[in-house]
Amino acid sequence: MAEVAPAPAAAPAKAAKKKAAKPKKAGPSVQELIVKTVAASKERSGVSAAALKKALAAGGYDVDKNKVRVKTAIKSLLTKGTLVHTKGTGAAGSFKMSKTSETARCESVARR
Repeated sequence: MAEVAPAPAAAPAKAAKKKAAKPKKAGPSVQELIVKTVAASKERSGVSAAALKKALAAGGYDVDKNKVRVKTAIKSLLTKGTLVHTKGTGAAGSFKMSKTSETARCESVARR
């Protein structure tokens, strides 16, 4: 009679390694920086995207490294209604604060 070899025991499953969570960087978000920059501008026609990037870079933000974040932040602020286009489309052109966000901002400051 032929002897049947016993089936090898299954290897114990390796425990899943937990990745160390990166601490969230301190400081304001890109959207907050953009809103502050546009709100501080006294230009009637708003702030151009290039001037906005220069102002962020002057404030210590690495614009070259985070181009996509700046673009998506501008687009999301436009869709929220915080910013309004004065020229251009998408994340290009000039932007200024919308009337509704200006009044809401003034009211929140007055409450303090």
